[in-house]
Amino acid sequence: MSIRIPASKALLAAFSFSACLLAMTPAVADNLNFAHIQTIGVSELTMAPDMAEIQVEVSLTKDSAKAAKDASDKAISEFIGRLLEAGIDKKHIASANLHLQPEYLYEQNKAPKLIGYQASRQVTVTLVQLSRLNDILDTALAEGLNRVNNIVLKSSKEDEYVLKARQAAIKDAQAKARSLAEGFNQSLGDLWQVRYLDRRSVQPIMLQRSEKMAFDGGQAGYEFGEVTVSDSVEVIYKLKN
Repeated sequence: MSIRIPASKALLAAFSFSACLLAMTPAVADNLNFAHIQTIGVSELTMAPDMAEIQVEVSLTKDSAKAAKDASDKAISEFIGRLLEAGIDKKHIASANLHLQPEYLYEQNKAPKLIGYQASRQVTVTLVQLSRLNDILDTALAEGLNRVNNIVLKSSKEDEYVLKARQAAIKDAQAKARSLAEGFNQSLGDLWQVRYLDRRSVQPIMLQRSEKMAFDGGQAGYEFGEVTVSDSVEVIYKLKN
């Protein structure tokens, strides 16, 4: 059996349902029927990096697919071996799958000519000692890895600073609310609402090299900075009568 609902009633039902959804969302300050202050506390902390994540790659071309694969596998295997000998934990080393593709020579009015096969493979290394960064890059070069795709500087204290940033945002919200109340000759009342949307942000450092990550063994300079952690919290305080 089917039941037909008149269009006018269906529209009313839809409107009522939408109103219920709106009623369930957090209170909007404009709809509160008492004197209040709404503000947002923010924070931004910085910390010196003490670890790094680097992505290095071997990219080469050989006459045959097998020769290209074998050469890239050899370079990666020897590089990983050197890392293990240097005391890098195996869990901090991750190698990607081989990427193999043919290379063609294109000349005007001629069919493409196969000139070889390019093989590339990437290794990601996490360094818990930032001071070893240059040594690891030198090792990569020595083993035939000829490209640095990415270097990210991080901090082992990230979790600690995330908590500190949250507390700093809370204190900032409290201070702003007190300052606003005093500025308007009002007394701050009880806390009415806290909205925390977990919008914290941790910004590691993307290490910049003067040669755009093209690794040729030169004396390219590195620019070290600081890891930034930020957070925010929204609050509503009542004002005393």
